[in-house]
Amino acid sequence: MITTSIYGLTLDQLTAWLEERGHRKFRAQQVWDWLYRKRVISFDDMTDVNADCITLLKQHFAMSTMTEHVKQESKDGTIKFLFKLYDGNLIETVLMRHKFGLSVCVTTQVGCNIGCSFCASGLIAKSRDLSSGEIVEQLMRVQLALDASGLGERVSHIVVMGIGEPFDNFQHMGDFIRVVKDHKGLAIGARHITVSTSGLAGKIREFADSDLGVNLAISLHAPNNELRTRIMKINKAIPIEKLMDALDYYLETTNRRMTIEYILLKDVNDGVEQALELAELMRERSKLVNVNLIPYNPVDEHSQYQRSEQESIRAFYDVLKKQGISVSVRLEHGADIDAACGQLRSKQMRAANE
Repeated sequence: MITTSIYGLTLDQLTAWLEERGHRKFRAQQVWDWLYRKRVISFDDMTDVNADCITLLKQHFAMSTMTEHVKQESKDGTIKFLFKLYDGNLIETVLMRHKFGLSVCVTTQVGCNIGCSFCASGLIAKSRDLSSGEIVEQLMRVQLALDASGLGERVSHIVVMGIGEPFDNFQHMGDFIRVVKDHKGLAIGARHITVSTSGLAGKIREFADSDLGVNLAISLHAPNNELRTRIMKINKAIPIEKLMDALDYYLETTNRRMTIEYILLKDVNDGVEQALELAELMRERSKLVNVNLIPYNPVDEHSQYQRSEQESIRAFYDVLKKQGISVSVRLEHGADIDAACGQLRSKQMRAANE
């Protein structure tokens, strides 16, 4: 069984690979066009690519390395896909409908080692990274499903916020972004792509220096070390001071706006005191930072955490606003299905073991 996805190659990588094997440069562009513009599902459908090239591609690459295992559709149009990989592992991918377009949330790892105490993604430890091809294929699977509907819909935005820590799979995450950004292919604009990290300081600096040029979001969730360490074990290794230094480097290097993600947990991090601390932490960076408040989706295995009351969310928002901090409350999607990231996967795995 061939498990290397053709979607894992950037156009430059595909061109070099074919040229090394005696094919002219234009062949790569032909193949690329069939993959991302015409979006065929078989190498044999690439009708203007010669037989020798098709045979070579079929010998080394697959166009499908995963199958749809479960599909949940919400009343608001959100669709959550649970894909089974070639090795039997399960990953989640989510299509969300917004006023500004269609957004897909992709997964970068099988499991997660960050271990945030409120998150369903971390219930199962990381077993491996996804290849760049497996990340791209998630997006292609969603787009192909949209194509099949005949409505002419197109994925316009991407968030790299699914299962796993994207910056712990930096090279494959980067190649994924280069593939989907390519103007000769899917042509999804850099400003329509956001990568979220729990705060790997060294990788944030590397990201700032890279050619990726996409948006950055930081999963902060607490304004001080004591609280953040309690709910996010990564803070032991990378405390807030070290994280803020990396964020300052990113802001100075890129001069791009950044999102601070803050999940509100009832009676844990949602008080006025925490809001004031967060405002103070963001004050010097406020011109290039937006705080995104996220209502918590309860997870059965993390019963110690509950969703904040609406009054608390409003009070937290008001404090930040009055302190001059740009702030928003995330619009919820898929509330009537397994909404929390990793929740569907963990539920399916738990059922399989019962």
